[in-house]
Amino acid sequence: MSNNHISTLQEKEVDVYPSRIHSEPRILKRQDPVVHSEWNTSSPVTKEQSDFYEHHGYLFLEGFLNQEELIHYQKEARDLQITARQSESDQIIREPEGSEVRSVFAIHETKPVFQKLSQDPKLLSIVEYLLGSKTYIHQSRINYKPGFTGKEFYWHSDFETWHVEDGMPRMRALSCSIALEDNFHFNGPLMVVPGSHKEFVACVGKTPDNHFKDSLRKQEYGVPDHDNLTRMVKEGGIDTPVGRAGSIVLFDCNIMHGSNSNITPLPRSNIFMVYNSVENKLVQPYSGQQARPSYIANRENK
Repeated sequence: MSNNHISTLQEKEVDVYPSRIHSEPRILKRQDPVVHSEWNTSSPVTKEQSDFYEHHGYLFLEGFLNQEELIHYQKEARDLQITARQSESDQIIREPEGSEVRSVFAIHETKPVFQKLSQDPKLLSIVEYLLGSKTYIHQSRINYKPGFTGKEFYWHSDFETWHVEDGMPRMRALSCSIALEDNFHFNGPLMVVPGSHKEFVACVGKTPDNHFKDSLRKQEYGVPDHDNLTRMVKEGGIDTPVGRAGSIVLFDCNIMHGSNSNITPLPRSNIFMVYNSVENKLVQPYSGQQARPSYIANRENK
């Protein structure tokens, strides 16, 4: 038996979050900490903020970017959107049933300005506190949700997809959403289910090959069943952490979240940076299928 085959067997044996393998959805208890560091007076967040993230699964920070920084990133994002409209790159994701740009991936690799943003010392200090180690960018993108036509992102746990389709072993990652426009309750903001990060919803349905080509436009596999989602919402409610442009939301990889379509005239665009612990590097996808492209799931751990 080859070493590679032994390694694959070992990885499957320690899969504590199996999903998309049963005919009925299952609820599994979280096996990992939420906050991976012990709070002290030198921590980059307050005790109240740390406890809020632990219990709710997210943290909202108003005014993280100053006005000069915000204007700079807004211009870069607009320029990128214009360029992307004419691009045939696989990193450009279009809206379902349309050609408008929905997302641009791997922005920290293709744009030095976003690479620098991803390494912002103030941001990294908080991320490394929450994840308890040095980190790297697992995924980066800008999501564009224009006025009148911006489509929804259906309810999901990021970790379920990252685990099954990318081979992320444990819940030791988080997303940082940076608001480039004011986020209101009515223009398709991020919605989260507080407390849902404490449970793992094992979904049903075998993942089709090359599923990412469709799921990034409209996700149909790896989504929660209605009964469990309803129960979670009844227990935790739905929060919409909204605020002015320049604010950020940090949210746990396993929190249930989504966003409505935007039929208002007010656009909503956000930079997303996904941070993963260097101690949580990707293995082979737990689906047994081919790994997704590196612009979606960075496998270099740097």
